[in-house]
Amino acid sequence: MTRPRAVFAMNPRLPRALFHAETLARLRRATDIDTELVLDELDSAPARKALADAEILIAGWDAPVVRTAHLAAPSRLRAVIYAGGVAATCLEDPAALATSGVVAANARAANSTPVAEYTLAMILLANKRILFAQHAYRTSRKRPDHFAAPTDLGNYRQTVGVVGASTVGRAVLSLLRPFDLDVLLYDPTLSHEQAGRLGTRLVPLDTLMARSRVVSLHQPLTPQTRRQIGARQLALMPNGATLINTARGAVVDQDALIRELRTGRIDAVLDVTDPEPPAADSELWTLDNVVLTPHLAGSMGGELHRIGETVTDEVERFTAGKPFAHPEDLAASARKRVR
Repeated sequence: MTRPRAVFAMNPRLPRALFHAETLARLRRATDIDTELVLDELDSAPARKALADAEILIAGWDAPVVRTAHLAAPSRLRAVIYAGGVAATCLEDPAALATSGVVAANARAANSTPVAEYTLAMILLANKRILFAQHAYRTSRKRPDHFAAPTDLGNYRQTVGVVGASTVGRAVLSLLRPFDLDVLLYDPTLSHEQAGRLGTRLVPLDTLMARSRVVSLHQPLTPQTRRQIGARQLALMPNGATLINTARGAVVDQDALIRELRTGRIDAVLDVTDPEPPAADSELWTLDNVVLTPHLAGSMGGELHRIGETVTDEVERFTAGKPFAHPEDLAASARKRVR
């Protein structure tokens, strides 16, 4: 049986980070692939030839955009499997490819796991007000009076607000279930019944901002969600509350956030900013009530192997004639693109 031709298109360093020896061997068994060949451009004749011969495109971060002009006529391409969130991001016209019968899968679910784990850790620490506690401890160098701690400190029966029932948002909701927390959700695409099945209560955004000790952002960046969290929403947050952003920096009005943080009234955990990284003179670098991390909530180090294994599983399913476990509707992805 002839194995379908496959090719990598991504950052040249990425395959070795994603695929360990076993998964590379599985890819070679399932497909005709040169695992040393990685397309990071499609303008040269050799790159275009490799793409024209491919039936399966295994793409990932920093993949060159596949344009209609890059594909042979008729195209041999049958599947795009993306080692990341959205396969359509590397396609000029995903809807046209879908019409021609190209199917797609992505590893969004695999990459959501470490983001949700990071978020859970930060929620639990934020409810302990770790930033305030460590600063006070370093300043006083004395044991604090724990019996005098306010009743809104800790993780017992506190309120956590999740904005966006995205793949990551749903993973966070699942991880929060074992804890004694009251979890609120804002997502205009869900019904109250759907939210209930996720173990949460659906409320308006303003209600969530006003009631939550921790607000965690997981909405996609769209024209509707750009700067969705602005001065009014931030002002609704209770004193001592924490905003966590692992979504996209631009869902928050950065100037409004800095003004609010400058008062010391709330804290923030920011794994993403707008711009990213912040400007060299941004106050986000120096404010004591900010945890600033370099977009590390997603898969890093050995966690990348989870993505590689997911991609390999999908390649094997496709070559065996089985449906994808994590399919992507290319036409729908095209409609959701941020302009």
